Amino acid sequence: MRPFSQPFPPDFDWNRYLASARVLIALLAAASVVSTPGYSFFFVGALVAFAAYALTVAFRRPTHEGPLGLLELFADTVLFLVLANNGVGNTLWLPSLFYLYLLATALAFYNPREVLVVVGVCILFCSMGRSELLMHLQRTVLVGGSIACAFAVTRTRMQKLMEDLCSRASAAQAEVKLAREDERQRIASDFHDGPLQSFISLQMRLEIVRKLLERDLKAGVAELAVVQDLARSQVRELRAFLHSMRPVELEGANLSIAARRVIDNFQKESGIPVALMGGDAALDLPEGLVSEVLQMLREALHNVQKHAGASRVAVSIQKGSKLLEVSVDDNGRGFHFSGSYNLEELELLQLGPASLKRRARSLNADLVLESRPGQGAGLKMRIPA
Repeated sequence: MRPFSQPFPPDFDWNRYLASARVLIALLAAASVVSTPGYSFFFVGALVAFAAYALTVAFRRPTHEGPLGLLELFADTVLFLVLANNGVGNTLWLPSLFYLYLLATALAFYNPREVLVVVGVCILFCSMGRSELLMHLQRTVLVGGSIACAFAVTRTRMQKLMEDLCSRASAAQAEVKLAREDERQRIASDFHDGPLQSFISLQMRLEIVRKLLERDLKAGVAELAVVQDLARSQVRELRAFLHSMRPVELEGANLSIAARRVIDNFQKESGIPVALMGGDAALDLPEGLVSEVLQMLREALHNVQKHAGASRVAVSIQKGSKLLEVSVDDNGRGFHFSGSYNLEELELLQLGPASLKRRARSLNADLVLESRPGQGAGLKMRIPA
């Protein structure tokens, strides 16, 4: 975000243009006073001195920052008050023009507080004066100042809003980058533990078949049949792996319909029956949350297919007032450890599926993993919703 001292694009040099405008107005004021009889030598000298000051500032290229910037704004305000109080040729155009310049400079380079102070001083001065020129200027000063103040306040609010949006966008980009890295790690880990290991095993079995065929044709043919079964199993596992890489298909934001679709696909690919409990209710949730929950469900089912050796799976989805509870239970071999562990304990002991733990942390969810070696395992997730 650009600060108030530099609110314009760099290719548009407002410093130079407004400094030139100050010089022009100062010279016009001095020339008008000199050509009009009746003005004091002190007033003429003050205008000439201001013109010289304006030329000096223009060549110095003002920054409008710090004490010198405030001094420039103060000098411009004083000159307007002098012009408004003394008048120039009984005309309104010069003090009115300088007032517009003053507002433009204040809006372009200063904070709203400084704009309010300048406008307030000018309005107060004109309202207290009794000269005819000041009475004519009152309306211009009041209307122009009110518009300038409203613009300054609105600009401040818009700039804060833009800063907030930029901050949110940066945070979202960081989250997307982190999620992308997490997903890459999960894919690499799953590929290493799944398809890659299967292909290594297949390669070793093929080497065994080759050696058997050289020594004993009958034994080699029998081993080849085993390798064919292994290849079919690996094809099914690879299909499941590729399916887990696809984006989750959402049916609006209805978790029940989308979860049933994920379970149906799992049953077709794995041949393992799944009982869904509590999935009949219309669970309308934010689409982002639905996507994450479905991905966690799909990963849990994929882990069951890949590691558990289960013949049955039970999935439960229940929505409370503040929590969404999802559980996946199977009757497989379970993990190598026994007991029930929450997310903090799993992290401390480095147990359980890493990708599911990462997703649970991102959702601020509670995760409990129960292992019954030889009898199955259960995964329970409580997600704020």
